[in-house]
Amino acid sequence: MSVERTELAKAVRELAQKGVYVGTSSWKYAGWCGMLYESARYDYRGKFAMSRFERNCLEEYAKVFKTVSVDAAFYKFPERNFLETIMGQVPEDFQFSFKVTDTITIKKFPNLPKFGMRAGENNADFLNAELFGEAFLKSCEPYRNKIGLLMFEFGRFFKTDFSLAEFLEVLDEFLSRLPKDWPYGIEIRNRDFLVPEYFNALAKHGVTYIYNSWTHMPPVKEQMARPGSITNPNLVAGRFLLKPGRKFEDSVKLFQPYDRIKEPNEDARQAGAALIADGERYEPRRKTFVYINNRLEGNALETIAAMIERAVALLTELRGTATSQPDGARPESPSPCDGERA
Repeated sequence: MSVERTELAKAVRELAQKGVYVGTSSWKYAGWCGMLYESARYDYRGKFAMSRFERNCLEEYAKVFKTVSVDAAFYKFPERNFLETIMGQVPEDFQFSFKVTDTITIKKFPNLPKFGMRAGENNADFLNAELFGEAFLKSCEPYRNKIGLLMFEFGRFFKTDFSLAEFLEVLDEFLSRLPKDWPYGIEIRNRDFLVPEYFNALAKHGVTYIYNSWTHMPPVKEQMARPGSITNPNLVAGRFLLKPGRKFEDSVKLFQPYDRIKEPNEDARQAGAALIADGERYEPRRKTFVYINNRLEGNALETIAAMIERAVALLTELRGTATSQPDGARPESPSPCDGERA
């Protein structure tokens, strides 16, 4: 399907007014020119100026979307000048979600060149609450009203790293030491951790479990059905990154330059639509964040348009069912996200 920018902006704006924020993982994709971005804005002497595009395109992005996931914060603690720049390019009602810097979430540095001398070493700053507060939260403090979610993304732990009980012990200590007035979410990559004990540990601290579509995780629909997976009733989040079973590198090769859908993912679309519809039904007391990555289907913009279309149809169906009850009864229709939940 093609994306009609004006219609998409209207749909996204209406959802945001009801507490449902739908956006993308990062925003600096030249493949979106002609769909979201106008190439002429970034022309310099007859050529597309990539540096100008990357520096300024967030302003154009924010004319359509009301939220974005800042993945860049995962690789480097956010500095004031960076935050000041991006905050100044969006309206006051825009909501950023930041991936917390991996210095806090890596237990052992992988054997990759980018980690240099640290490769293969244990991370002394893993779950360092003081460092997180000083290097991350302090920089974000002036922009608190534009921050919707802080996301701790943990890579897949091996049995030599942690058992579930060991992870929950150190996680509980870490969360206990954090300031309580920030919106936190946790994303894990261990499917065997998706048990009531894990969800209860997050719920204890009011931390959101982030549904995520990723290589080694079960489909989001299955995660949503796990008992207790809504760990914070006022804040729900989902990130649709990769097709389960597919590696990141393979997705990059398959989908670049991210200018069109190459492989529709019906399971992900249905799950995303359910999150969107559920969030709208529970407004205004709940905030919902749904983020789509280009590497899920090939083009995040078209995926979002498809999810929103399905969410509208789902809500229409649910409301129609409610109004057709006998004797004028109109009980609340079942949530599209309701599974076996504690």
